[in-house]
Order: sequence, then C-alpha cells, then structure tokens
Amino acid sequence: MKLIEALKLVNERLKDLSTQHRFVLACGFTPLHLKTFLGGELAQRISGGAVLVDVGLFGDLLGTLRKVRDAGDTGPSGVAVVLEWSDLDPRLGWRTTHGWRPDRHADILDSVTRRLDELAKEVLAVAEARSVAVSLPTLPLPPLFKSPTATGDAVAWNLRVRVQQFAATIAAASRCRVIDSQWLDTESPLAARHDAASDLRSGYPYQMEHAAKLAQGLAALLKPAAAKKGIITDLDNTLWHGIIGEDGVANVAWDLDHHALGHGLYQEQLAALADLGVLIAVASKNDAKIATQGLARTDLVVPTDNLFPVEANWGPKSESIRRILTAWNIHPDAVVFVDDSPTELAEVASAFPQITTKQFPTGNEAAIVQLLNELRGLFGKTQVTEEDKLRVASLKANQQFEAAEANPDEFLSQAQATITLEWNQPDTRMFELLNKTNQFNLNGRRIDETSWSTRLADPQTFVLSVSYADKYAPLGKIAAVVGKRIDSKTARIDAWVLSCRAFSRRIEHSTVKALFDRLGCDTLQFDFAATDRNGPLQETLQQLCGTAPSGSVTLHKSQFAWNCPQLFSQVINHEQPSANAA
Repeated sequence: MKLIEALKLVNERLKDLSTQHRFVLACGFTPLHLKTFLGGELAQRISGGAVLVDVGLFGDLLGTLRKVRDAGDTGPSGVAVVLEWSDLDPRLGWRTTHGWRPDRHADILDSVTRRLDELAKEVLAVAEARSVAVSLPTLPLPPLFKSPTATGDAVAWNLRVRVQQFAATIAAASRCRVIDSQWLDTESPLAARHDAASDLRSGYPYQMEHAAKLAQGLAALLKPAAAKKGIITDLDNTLWHGIIGEDGVANVAWDLDHHALGHGLYQEQLAALADLGVLIAVASKNDAKIATQGLARTDLVVPTDNLFPVEANWGPKSESIRRILTAWNIHPDAVVFVDDSPTELAEVASAFPQITTKQFPTGNEAAIVQLLNELRGLFGKTQVTEEDKLRVASLKANQQFEAAEANPDEFLSQAQATITLEWNQPDTRMFELLNKTNQFNLNGRRIDETSWSTRLADPQTFVLSVSYADKYAPLGKIAAVVGKRIDSKTARIDAWVLSCRAFSRRIEHSTVKALFDRLGCDTLQFDFAATDRNGPLQETLQQLCGTAPSGSVTLHKSQFAWNCPQLFSQVINHEQPSANAA
C-alpha cells in the first residue's frame, strides 16, 4: 500500500463517525507514517465506520500500555505495540551517546531483562480485554559490540535470546499475537528498513516500504482474516505425480526417488491441516474404482480417513465440488480448490467465483514450496479446539441423519443423543462460534474482544454453550447463546449460533426449551436480522412462531410448546451463577 492510498482510505472513513473503531499505536518513537499506514490497513479489513488510530505518550511505551489497561471497557478495540531496541534500553538506539562502552554491556543486559519483564506484564494485562499485536525489534543493533563485523557477539546473542523469551511468553495469551520475524524478513529485507537520516533528525526510524509492511503485519494480527475451512484437491499430477488411469496404481509417485517429493510434501501439508480441523476432499476426473485403489495405497502420506468426500467421476469438476459443498454444508468462500489444470480451475471459478483457486505447479519445486506457504497462510490458526478435531467425523455422521430424513423421529429416538448445557461458562470456543458461524446465526453481528469482555462483565448477561454427542460421533461444542433478562417474565436473546455440523438433530429446539426452563420466563425476544446466509435460522423461527421472522421476533412459551417437535436427547446442565463468574 502506498502512503497516499492509506491516507485516502483513512480520510474517506472519517466521513462516517456513526461507528468508530478505535485502536492505539504504542511505540517509543514518533509514529509519523506508520500511524497512517496502520489506519489504512485496518480500514481495508473493517467494514463501515471511522477507523481511528491514537498514539501513545512519546517515549513512554509502558505508560501508554498502562493507560490502555486502566481504560477498561471504554478503551480501544485493539493495541499495536511496536518495539525497537531503544525501547528496551536507550543505549541500544541511535539518539543517545555515552552508552556503547564495553564496560556497560552487562548493565545493558540487566536493564533489557527488567524492561522486558515489565513489558510482558503490561502487554498481558492489556490482552485480557482486547486484541494486542506486537512487533519485536526490527532494526539492526548499533555497532556497540567488541566482535568484528560478521562475527556474532555473545552480548548481541543474549539480547536476542531475551527478546525471543519475551515473545514466547506473551504469544501464549489468546488475544496476543506477535509478528513472525521470518515473514517480516521476507517481506522487508533488513538492509532496507532503517532511515538513519530521519531517525537522527526527527526520531522516526523507518524507511517508507518498511513502515508499510510492518503496518500490514500489525493489521493482519489485530483483524485477522477468517481462516479457510476446506481444501478440495485433484489427484493426478496434484496429490500424486502421474496419471493413474494411464500409468497404473503402482506407478503414480510422491517421493524423492521418483523426483516427485513436492507431491509428498503437499500430502504432508494436507495431513497437517487436517489435524487442525481443515476439511479435505477430492474432486478428480477419473474412474472411481481406480482412484479408490490409488487412495488405498498404504504409503500415502495423507491418511485416507481425512479425505471426505471423494468425488471421482468424468463429470464437470464444478458438479463434484457442488456435491462436496453440500456434504460439508459450508459456503464457497471458505474453500480452496487445488488442481494442476488451468482449464479445470477456470471452469470451477466460473461456477463458484467465491472459491479460492490455486494451481498445483507440477515439476516446479520452488513454486510448490510457495504454494505450501500460501496454504498455511490461508488455513493456519493460533488455537485448535477439540471441535476442530471432530469435524470430519461429525460430517460423516451427518450422512446417517440425512439418510433418515424420511422418518426422523424413529432415527432420532435411537441415536442415544446427549446435549450438555454449560451456563455462564464462556470460553474461546464460544467466542469463535459467535464470530464464525453464518448459516444458523441470529443476526450476523460479530463481537470483538472488548465488546465480549464488556458483555461478560454485566451481571444481567447470561451465556449458554451447547455440546452434543450421540452413538455415531461426538460433535463437541456446537452452539452458543448470549442474552439478558429484561424482567421476571421476559428475556432478550442478542446472539444465537449453531454450527452447520449439528443441523437436523433438533438441538435448536432443545436450546429454546432450556432457555424457557432455566430462565423461568414466558417470553423470549430474539434480536433477529436477516442475512444472505442465515436461512436455516429463519426457517427455525418461522416454524416456532408460525410466521416469517422480521425484525425483533417474540416467541411465547405457549407457542413454543405447540410448535416444538418431539425431543429425544438427554439433557445435562452445568451452571455458574453468572457469565462473569467464569
């Protein structure tokens, strides 16, 4: 992004002050262009309203963090913390003198250690209520060490070790993310970062291109893009090298001996992503019997159990992908399709413009490595839940339910289902559901960390998470409800989501019944808003209320009792007194 583009984006968004997205840039130097770049990058990632980036106290990084910490619920949505060596000790910067003498190195190490401990404490305190993105020192250390050029000095190594230990400590916090130094080294070479003239004259240390890349990384951490959910892969010259129908099952390869290791690494990447809960499917123009034999080879790197569903036929790839999307029950924009053929990629992109398509560059090892890095970027996540690991098993179990649609009562009565309700026990999975589930979503509104903390601090707020298991497979935690009691007879439901993996089990009906029973109210008011994806939620409300939902929806207990189908699941309750008791 160019500076003029960032400035234009920021100014354009200032025209709409009805909604304000506030962030703080905490650094020890004059922020200058870095602030503008950060505002522009955030504006690209946030829809609607003004994006405001405040700067902290000049030269007082700790003071800025303490001010944000003490602001509580009225503070910013997120904080970008940009560290440089001079923030850890002024003698490591370029704007002080009398600090580079060898007899002072031990004192500098002690000073840096104490400073990092203080910073870790404040960063973690801020991260309890809001997103924090941290950039470790990006500029070269000054020439203060005894060793000659190109010789690693023990003091310099110790400084770097202390910084890495600091990064490992704060990165363990769920709301704190640290820019990956390897990514930044690739995007912004070390030699092109420091603007010595600007640093010595005005205190702003960055070259323009480095500031732009640093802002890009910080914005990606503060407002990360939603991780993709599924990869659909071709087989021939993609999952393996060769054409199985021509070369034979025994002769397709993915190893070094056959100069096909890139395909083996691709399989390894798929297996690793599957362990994160990413869905992996196959869409191949092939004879189904031969494709099945290839996937049955015992030396396949990616476990066959992770591949679901497998579409091997001679029809258009787009039709295979349509069936896969139906089986997965997810939107095309959450999916990546990988194929070696540009023609197949174009055909699928024409049918599903929202799918991300990637060409597998058979025979080009450098491009394969680049593809693997791109896939990690599209699918990587900082936390993996048990529900992620259960995703494929639960989708396979869904086939049993879909096959029973003709007589759902009989099937559900034999499913041995258990629904576990956890009242006022918010956790990371609940927050994830509220911000990622689309099809069964009361209003589509997202909740940032600051708003989430504010809601949980309100003693009138109640939260409910729902877990499900039956004899076919456990689904884990698959639903979340957030609401507030209005009076003794009425409660308002502000957010209600249910994972698409849990459809057709009447979990939504059991949830509403639990709300009436536990709250002891006669009326539930749902803060409903139609979206282009929440059709299943609309259908549920219409079934329960008898009319198509529009705006705020009111459901009376008597209506629910009349319209609710028979429920077969065993229900178990676990409760805390209030949401903020957890």
